[in-house]
Amino acid sequence: MKGKIIRLLKENKNSFISGQNISDKLRVSRTAVWKYINQLKEEGYEIESVSRKGYRLLNSADLLTYEEIEDKLKTNTIGRNIYHFDSLDSTNIKAKELANKGENEGTIIIGEEQTKGKGRLGRYWTSPKGKGVWLSIILRPNIEPTKASYITQIGAAAVSKAISDMGIKNYIKWPNDIVINNKKVCGILTEMSGEINKVNYIVIGIGINVNLNKEELPRELKNKATSLKIESGNLVNRKKLVANILNNFEDFYHELIQYNTITKSIEICKSSSALINKEIKIIRRNKTKKAKAINLDKDGHLIVEYPDGTKEGLISGEISVRGENGYV
Repeated sequence: MKGKIIRLLKENKNSFISGQNISDKLRVSRTAVWKYINQLKEEGYEIESVSRKGYRLLNSADLLTYEEIEDKLKTNTIGRNIYHFDSLDSTNIKAKELANKGENEGTIIIGEEQTKGKGRLGRYWTSPKGKGVWLSIILRPNIEPTKASYITQIGAAAVSKAISDMGIKNYIKWPNDIVINNKKVCGILTEMSGEINKVNYIVIGIGINVNLNKEELPRELKNKATSLKIESGNLVNRKKLVANILNNFEDFYHELIQYNTITKSIEICKSSSALINKEIKIIRRNKTKKAKAINLDKDGHLIVEYPDGTKEGLISGEISVRGENGYV
């Protein structure tokens, strides 16, 4: 109901709309309208209330609801159904729960805060309220399970391009991190439910440190993590960022579904790679090997060359890659 009221206020942004008018349109009592208006004010919406005139929206809240990003969306499917939470344990956990109940492809779960944010290999992801983008997308692609890793490349490309288009230079650390000045600003976690020859659903979770200040980063991560605000020196519009990510994602995902290729995504992942032409360390089952990253193939495999001259295409999964002297 609050979403419907916000939509009415936005449609009449330059004028007042009476409480009776809202009541009649939404078929709720005047008292209910008053209560919803007060709740919206508490959430950060600046709404002017004048006796005998009604209500007028002055400024919207910094919330990642559908009503706040729909005017920036150019998608047909991705993001057209959004579950928005003030706080939840993990957007991926909620997304998998909804996917198991049959929720449609393209549905987005967004949390203003995560209390148990998840990263790759079981790592914890700090997700403070209103400071970042913590979202998950439910997908039901008709692809072979072995190609599920394509979704991570699509996600990385979509996020990297969205950040670049906001004037912030960034790099992709294969397979699932976005880095700026050698520090992590975004992590991507892709999880799949499937059978031997069939994908039931894929959930891709995206966590971005957007407007965190230096003092809000955990002490143990200050040398490894950063935020878009810290790196750009400016407050970043979260609504615009989310809309751009979803617009990019649908474009790149459409290429996979229609043509079974991810050429657009791979081009971005290659041109913005933080690893290609660098000496790296490959950590697999607690064993470390040195190599040089030399390319990214059409399937998103990281091609590396070992000191003995042999080459291998790495498949993302239970592998960690580090720079020779640190994270990147």
